[in-house]
Amino acid sequence: MQTLRTPDGRFAELPGFAFAPRYIEIGPLRMHYLDEGPKTAPVALCLHGQPTWTYLYRKMIPPLLAAGFRVIAPDFFGFGRSDKPVDEDIYTFDFHRSAVMSLIEALDLRRVMLVCQDWGGLIGLTIPMDMTDRFDRLLVMNTMLGTGDVPLGEGFLAWRAFSNRSPDMDIAALMQRAAPGLADEEAAAYAAPYPDQRYKAGVRRFPNLVPDQPDAGGAALSRRARDFWSQQWTGQSFMAVGMKDPVLGPPVMSRLRQVIRNCPPPLELPDAGHFVQEAGNVIVAEAMKTLGPAR
Repeated sequence: MQTLRTPDGRFAELPGFAFAPRYIEIGPLRMHYLDEGPKTAPVALCLHGQPTWTYLYRKMIPPLLAAGFRVIAPDFFGFGRSDKPVDEDIYTFDFHRSAVMSLIEALDLRRVMLVCQDWGGLIGLTIPMDMTDRFDRLLVMNTMLGTGDVPLGEGFLAWRAFSNRSPDMDIAALMQRAAPGLADEEAAAYAAPYPDQRYKAGVRRFPNLVPDQPDAGGAALSRRARDFWSQQWTGQSFMAVGMKDPVLGPPVMSRLRQVIRNCPPPLELPDAGHFVQEAGNVIVAEAMKTLGPAR
């Protein structure tokens, strides 16, 4: 397997991101993750999406720590400081899911609050059903379940088409378009893991992994997850919605809320788009009012 590893120098002095990198070997690959807070505290497992990495959670980590959580935030393979296989065919739904589950088992994470958005939800929402003794809370933002039996929206189809015709996607420019007010240095930090097009195989692959047929990879898992969340989930839930998200915005999140058993009305962020974690302080503060602090 040919892999690339982003040079450490690319991650020097990123604004608002003074967290120590940690690594774990999963098979032949090295995964990067953040591990902040007391080892005995309840866990906030923060899963990012595409084309981002754990930098996305820089504004949520401090308030989560203040609320008493241990924060674990991994980079999916192909993203951030994790290894990046060059062959796009390596990136499958099961490949990403099994990697996250391996991390959870290796660190023996328990009393976990799943914090997820975008692909962090597409993958992450399929995990608690097979690790029911480890998860007791959910903080979900702008995501979906890829069940393959619901037509994909026009917003997503337009995003997938854009991604497919942009093999060397300008991630910094994309982030500034999607998150107005993002400083140039912050936008550059989002692009830091990708020195050139060769490093973006995982970024390119994700939009084409969204299950669009009942027999697509991950679709059966996602349908089983839909049943789990609607029928078996007994934990607490909180939903935040970036209302300006054209892909995974209010209509998609309204459908997802109907699936999650006992999910209260969402926190609606009228000025937030897809990358809703940029409003992280507000989200955590409101979530803790509903969920209560870590315990």
